[in-house]
Amino acid sequence: MPNKKPIELLKKYWGYDAFRPLQEEIIESVSQGNDTLVLMPTGGGKSICYQIPALLKDGLCLVVSPLISLMKDQVQQLRERGIKAACLVSGTRGIEQEIIFNNCIHGNIKLLYVSPERLRQRVFIEHFRQMNISMIAVDEAHCISQWGYDFRPSYLEIARIRVYFPPVPIIALTATATKEVVADIQKQLLFRPQSRLYQTTFRRDNLSYMVFHEMDKEGRMLRVIRKTGGCGIVYVRNRRRTREVAELLTHNGITAAYYHAGLEPKERDVAQGRWMKGEVSVIVATNAFGMGIDKPDVRYVIHMDIPSSVEAYFQEAGRAGRDGKKSYAVMLYNDADLDGLQQNFEQSFPSRQKIANIYRAICNYYQLPIGAGENCQFDFDLEGLCNTYHFNVLELFNATRFLEREGLLLLPEREESESKVYVPISREELYRYQLDQPKYSDLLLLMLRLYGGLFTDFTPISERLLARRMYMDVEQITNMLLHMDAQKVIIYQPKKKKPQIIFVSPRIDAKDLYLSESNYAMLKEHADQRKEAMREYVTAQEGCRSRLLLNYFGEKSTDACGICDLCITQKSRTKSLSLEKQIMEELKIKPLRCDQLLEQLPEVDEEKVKNVLRQLVDEGFVAIDESLQFAIKSSQR
Repeated sequence: MPNKKPIELLKKYWGYDAFRPLQEEIIESVSQGNDTLVLMPTGGGKSICYQIPALLKDGLCLVVSPLISLMKDQVQQLRERGIKAACLVSGTRGIEQEIIFNNCIHGNIKLLYVSPERLRQRVFIEHFRQMNISMIAVDEAHCISQWGYDFRPSYLEIARIRVYFPPVPIIALTATATKEVVADIQKQLLFRPQSRLYQTTFRRDNLSYMVFHEMDKEGRMLRVIRKTGGCGIVYVRNRRRTREVAELLTHNGITAAYYHAGLEPKERDVAQGRWMKGEVSVIVATNAFGMGIDKPDVRYVIHMDIPSSVEAYFQEAGRAGRDGKKSYAVMLYNDADLDGLQQNFEQSFPSRQKIANIYRAICNYYQLPIGAGENCQFDFDLEGLCNTYHFNVLELFNATRFLEREGLLLLPEREESESKVYVPISREELYRYQLDQPKYSDLLLLMLRLYGGLFTDFTPISERLLARRMYMDVEQITNMLLHMDAQKVIIYQPKKKKPQIIFVSPRIDAKDLYLSESNYAMLKEHADQRKEAMREYVTAQEGCRSRLLLNYFGEKSTDACGICDLCITQKSRTKSLSLEKQIMEELKIKPLRCDQLLEQLPEVDEEKVKNVLRQLVDEGFVAIDESLQFAIKSSQR
């Protein structure tokens, strides 16, 4: 969009009159062709930092993002604003893939979102080299660093595709990165000498970090929610607990919904929508919830379990108080949780032999011979695999993470599994079909009204919505869509009802599966360091929570926040010491009864005076006689 200014695009497409801090400087840096690294907390407005430069520049912006749900949300939001965007995820194949590639090559798309695994594919590279690339954006850039808490080797492919467009700038963005991760991101992405680093402070003056050692975590959770009011998020470790805690809240008169990755996309959308609209005040979720959620009035985020890393905790806690009002990040833990933190770490790193055995078992389960299976896709039968080979579920899941990292297989997010329709014929041909087949005419007209872009791209549809509008049942609508697909009037892709597993590479012999011992050891060491940092944060007894977090991310801070549990405890202790000194000074003059002492200290709370007196008696500094007078013991004079 030549001659347009960034502020004009911000106003036109986003409706804002001004940029947030550093956004304008970042946009200017990328627009001038500088490689740019952006460290900005959750909710800081990172996406605008690459979306506006993409609109300012001629050509297409390639966006690499690790989360399919986040990519799809971004694309949907851009399209709703009138910006041409598309995404290629692991399930995108055949004609759907070709349509997207052609639109990108011919300039019909401004932003193309891809998963990092896509960059490994030969067919992608062939089409990528034909595109007019203006810039590359790397979201969640900490994933490229082996020091990061969510390292994904496929992110290393980003540097390799730079060779096709050497002058094109890269912008890398993340909400959480230590000094080591920052340096590694710049190194792995081949940042050029004139690169820029922009970092907004991670300090949140309105966010009170609280950590409580608590045996009755559910009772404390209820008290926090009732006292704080408003809407909030409760994070739990596993899917079963999301439902249990949501039911507990509902039973206690607090409206709640639950959310986890195992729910159908429609169920997740409903739960999230009810919470976003304020129909329920609390959403109970696993860590699958929150990425890309922009709800400013979250008053509290409660963690019922200890997250695996400070980075994950900081990102999740940071979803509270984005409107700048006082909010709370509360973590509840007990000794069993600290033991669980260690156990989860150990289970996250199956032995290299165990990983090889699991790879062999998965390939055998799907009857793939050695050398075959590339790009084959199956329903992922987790229960069947575990029962057949007697695997522990968590062990199997963590082994697949390592196999994904090695580029052998892929477990796509379930968001990919949605029905899609594309119309491959012209409008005139479709009109003639409607005249010849009036039985299908009303359904086609309804789809054209409800869904834009059917002639240019595969478009997600809802059979349930179509059935309701047509006064039919879902099975009838599905059969009609399948019939039109058979007649090549539309291309209909029904949603997958089960999780999928994709074999990215041909099967290799398990004995040839090479998992670098040094890489494995390094990943485990870094994970151990992050686990210990989390333990130290949770068990800290002095200092300031905010300062501990800032220092972890390399932002030196000497000022205490004054509102976390450690600061409040310190204030209380200081006040208690000050009151103790005042009482001792009064008793040095003469012995006094409690009521007489209260007269000498009229501005001090009566209960606090009594508590300090009891403490002084217990510690042997003060004695009480038969007339109930308090006096300093002679040994203390």
